Amino acid sequence: MSSNWLKLFSLLRSRLSQRITLWVFASLVFIEAIILIPSYYRRKDELLSQLEDVSGEVVESVVRLTQQDMSTIVFEEEVEQLTRGSQVILGVTIYQANGQPMGTFGESPTLTFEVLQQADTPRVRKLQGQRYDVAWSAQELGKPYIIIIRHDASSIQPQLYNFTLRILGLVLLISVFVTGTTMLVLGKTVIVPILQLRQDLIAAGEAISQDKLNPNFYALSVQRHDELGDVMIAFNQMFQRISWEISERKRTAEVLRVEQEKSERLLLNILPEPIAERLKQNQSCIADGFTEVTILFADIVGFTELSERISPTELVNLLNEIFSTFDNLTEKHGLEKIKTIGDAYMVASGLPKPRPDHAAAIAEMALDMQQEIQHFNEKHHAELSIRIGINTGSVVAGVIGTKKFIYDLWGDAVNTASRMESHGLPGTIQVTAATYKSLQDNYVFKERGIIQVKGKGKMMTYFLIGKKFRIHSINS
Repeated sequence: MSSNWLKLFSLLRSRLSQRITLWVFASLVFIEAIILIPSYYRRKDELLSQLEDVSGEVVESVVRLTQQDMSTIVFEEEVEQLTRGSQVILGVTIYQANGQPMGTFGESPTLTFEVLQQADTPRVRKLQGQRYDVAWSAQELGKPYIIIIRHDASSIQPQLYNFTLRILGLVLLISVFVTGTTMLVLGKTVIVPILQLRQDLIAAGEAISQDKLNPNFYALSVQRHDELGDVMIAFNQMFQRISWEISERKRTAEVLRVEQEKSERLLLNILPEPIAERLKQNQSCIADGFTEVTILFADIVGFTELSERISPTELVNLLNEIFSTFDNLTEKHGLEKIKTIGDAYMVASGLPKPRPDHAAAIAEMALDMQQEIQHFNEKHHAELSIRIGINTGSVVAGVIGTKKFIYDLWGDAVNTASRMESHGLPGTIQVTAATYKSLQDNYVFKERGIIQVKGKGKMMTYFLIGKKFRIHSINS
């Protein structure tokens, strides 16, 4: 029994249990109160009726006395004697049927003949404090008299209090017992399963967040054939469905992430990152002007002759090896590869992000490209050389069209750089006067002189030999 009470008290900690307990207890008290109120008044009527039973004998005696032939003095003495010996009767008042008073003996009642005339019943009652007046009319007595008797009702109220306390105690005991029994039954059949389902919901959330496939749910271990059992079945089905949906979404998200990374890498292999971001923001036409950039064109000399001696596959593999090495150099020096045309390679510095050392970065790129061609010749026993042209100036860069995007450059500086390559000599790096001016303090040049350039006329050009501290360290 103690374990049941402990279980009951533990259940009361839940908000649902507290509400059920409160409503059950309040409902029982309300029902018992509805029953108590009529019981109270019935008990009150019973106690007052007992007083009337006592006074009824007095009334009969008074009626008999009025029928006897006796003097008024003797009649009054007889009536006083009837009232004197009773602990309940405090006083008697007698009226003739016409309202003529015949006398009052003992304590005077508050009921009067005028009150009786207004009453509709043959017997009139009035309880006032500890006094209880009862009037018998001539109609009820069958005699031409009206008798009013005052009773001592001081014992009525304590008896009613005791009766009320007993009923209230019984109501409380019944309410506590029924509430406790109800809570034990509901706790075992409803509240405990609901609390367990709440824990299952919390566990389900944790399992989903931690990718646990088979958590140990209470709902999985209980077989019920009622509405709560249907809820548990629905909960299990819901969890399985949500787990499957989340797994599918994660799998789809992972596939999309991989594909997006592939698309990002592919896009960044085609376009500079800032330009790619602007394209993703639906900018249809991108064009920017740059006042100071340096452009490099390079052409592999002897590659055409080599293509006549080897297979197309071998040719493409060799060209891929060379250009992949050049691509690594662009990453190393922070340059922007523009495009390749056949065996020609174009790279720019100072865009799309401007930089103050754009000419120096291109110079380092050109010198490294010469070294990589030498390494390639040693590796493959080839006799290739590279012809490089460099120019510094202003350009317009951007992306146009809607298909097969390419980040390209336009302007006289681009054409001049291309002419520096095409009018250069194999194995040399030919630069314009503008590039020479930017690099002359830190790099060694050899003046080629004035040459005739197609579309440009006569131009002063220089050959880049190397960086000054490199040349100095080699000579040392």
